[in-house]
Amino acid sequence: MPELFPYSSQERLVGAYHQRYLDVGSGERTLLCVHGNPTWSFYYRSIIDRFADRYRVIAVDHLGCGRSDKPPRGQFPYTLSAHRDNLIGLLDELDLQKVTLIAHDWGGAIGLATLLERKSQFERIVLLNTGAFPPPYLPWRIAACRIPGLGPLAVRGLNAFARAAITMAMSRNRLDSQVANGLLQPYDSWANRVAIDAFVRDIPMRPSHPTFETLAKLESQLGELSAMPAALIWGMKDWCFRPECLRRFEQHWPEAKVIEIEDAGHYVLEDANAEVLDGIENFFAESERNSDPVRSGGDD
Repeated sequence: MPELFPYSSQERLVGAYHQRYLDVGSGERTLLCVHGNPTWSFYYRSIIDRFADRYRVIAVDHLGCGRSDKPPRGQFPYTLSAHRDNLIGLLDELDLQKVTLIAHDWGGAIGLATLLERKSQFERIVLLNTGAFPPPYLPWRIAACRIPGLGPLAVRGLNAFARAAITMAMSRNRLDSQVANGLLQPYDSWANRVAIDAFVRDIPMRPSHPTFETLAKLESQLGELSAMPAALIWGMKDWCFRPECLRRFEQHWPEAKVIEIEDAGHYVLEDANAEVLDGIENFFAESERNSDPVRSGGDD
């Protein structure tokens, strides 16, 4: 895997535990890459390869994920709000400015909740197959992972959730075996799969779930970001964050740049890598051109 992911991690303390993140490249602007479940910073290796010559790229591993420490459930709450607070802490410690959020899956809710707490430090948004609202449905494949007793046995004992994603999150292509192994590598034991199981259990399907209110509040604030340049890049064959999730974002951000990739699945950055990277590249060029008063035709 070193040839695919030759990047060393930095670390910060969150209580007694180490949260790790990549900090690669340099530039006036920063790309903050936020992963979901069951991926980790490895998912963003092509973002680093493509953009680190012009931008500083930060790719976080949530606590319990990737190279970060994996506290037992009783030592860390593993909720959306806890991951948000950790990301805010990272943003503050590194004093990141002119940030572009790039987020996928749970990373969308975590990243956008962070952005809303630190709006002055962000300038753009790129979302890849994600959500930021109480889920409108729960796919049966995920619901099965929540069955008491059987769910943890499958998710933590057999690594069924992460292993299933290797194939089920793809549509156009099959993952190369090295890439599949890279995605699975940090999740090699019952103890190291604690966050995968916790993310599944943090999906709120009724208002009494504590994360329901967090997501409802987040969606109520999305309109505050409608003037921020945003790109919504979607694999339309995603059975989890289906096209209706994209439409929901479009309702809040009618001016967003939308790129629909008809035959790509949930792991859209893996399944349609060239289209996603080119779409991000074009979005960056357009937004930077529009922000330059001379090039956009504004006053000198």
